[in-house]
Amino acid sequence: MSNFNEKNRRDFIKKLTGGALLAASPVNPLLAGRPGSAQEIPWAGKKITANDTIQIACIGTGIMGMGDTRTALKIPGVKLMAVADLYDGRLVRAKELFGNDIQTTRDYSQILSRKDIDAIILATPDHLHSQIGIEALKAGKAVYCEKPMVHKIEQGHDMIKAAKASKKTFQVGSQRVSSIIYAKVKELYKAGAIGELNFIEVYYDRHSAQGAWQYSLPPDASPATVDWNRFLSDKAPKIAYDPLRFFRWRNYQDYGTGVAGDLFVHLFSGLHYILDSKGPNRVMTSGGLRYWKDGRDVPDVMVGIYDYPKTASHPAFNLTLRVNFVDGSGGGSGFRFVGTDGQITLLGDTVTVKRKKMPIAPGYSISTFPKALQDQFLASYNEKYPVKPEMSEPDTEEYKAPEGYDDRLDHFANFFDSMRNNTKVVEDAEFGFRAAGPALLSNKSYFEKTIVNWDPEAMKIV
Repeated sequence: MSNFNEKNRRDFIKKLTGGALLAASPVNPLLAGRPGSAQEIPWAGKKITANDTIQIACIGTGIMGMGDTRTALKIPGVKLMAVADLYDGRLVRAKELFGNDIQTTRDYSQILSRKDIDAIILATPDHLHSQIGIEALKAGKAVYCEKPMVHKIEQGHDMIKAAKASKKTFQVGSQRVSSIIYAKVKELYKAGAIGELNFIEVYYDRHSAQGAWQYSLPPDASPATVDWNRFLSDKAPKIAYDPLRFFRWRNYQDYGTGVAGDLFVHLFSGLHYILDSKGPNRVMTSGGLRYWKDGRDVPDVMVGIYDYPKTASHPAFNLTLRVNFVDGSGGGSGFRFVGTDGQITLLGDTVTVKRKKMPIAPGYSISTFPKALQDQFLASYNEKYPVKPEMSEPDTEEYKAPEGYDDRLDHFANFFDSMRNNTKVVEDAEFGFRAAGPALLSNKSYFEKTIVNWDPEAMKIV
């Protein structure tokens, strides 16, 4: 492939010569040349007038909604006007955090009807994403939608159509695609750092009750403080109030999308950004409920195998994904990109490139030749395959993000910059569905015990 030609590889090696850790540099190279990074806010120092202020609301103020709102408000010129949630305690907490001037409501339609609200953060349970997202777009709001973009495969194209028709900014909240770390991996990959890609393995493991969605239940939770009927909407079966299903909704297929929709989708998003990929064409998963037998109907261990076809941006390769909520080693997450000439690993905020060419020696089999023939063979081999200068260059290089770096802040900066300047977001509805699709198909493969074929161009099951 042209992406991995010898010139690219030589240029890459020249960049690596010297072997200095980039994190130790006075001006961190991972931040340099990255306009739009909130860590170097392009409009910092500029006076934001009332007319330029972006007024937002948050619909769904659970863990992600609260975190997203706090992050969004770090961007200059952003003001919170209202929040909606179906548990009264969260509405009280929102006023404690953001002030008594904000509107609080159980009914999100009250927010969508306000003309003074420019954008919403959509952080509800997964089963409400499509309904509220489309209504918000039709109401003329920009939407920052938490991942996964949709709860069901059949909802994906409807969300894409609504986003395009509205001409409003729509960003999916899988923030890694805005990370300077992932941008560095993308740069290294494009430069041919590891030769031709053939395999990727990714894992996202946890080892805690909270990590396994065993969220704490508030003591005052009851049918009086929880709007159960609004929670069910017309998207979930009508059943009696159950606090476990409301506060631990990720455990149930009726409202959530399991480990695939919560975590695999992050991995697909990051991977597709790095490779400019549209997704796999075959999905195969296995797993089981190994430990958290608390009534949930989704697995706590899942392993996926994915076939990616050759495209203009990458060769054909195989991908494995793993989530283990019972990882006794302590959990963690990481990527490993394997190519013909090396590998790139991504662990936390650190990227490591390790290069290794195929052995230059002709192999141990010549030891079976007579001594004279060995000498003759080696002389001929060394003349034909001389040692290239790059073989003596450093074979390992490491890149680190600056301390305190927050990719979610960059993701919101990208969202608001798009609203202000009508620029393209990094994770629009189409990108979001290309990540959500394979994640949702992972569940389909698991529960139906089948291989699923997917058309990554048309984004449909075949």
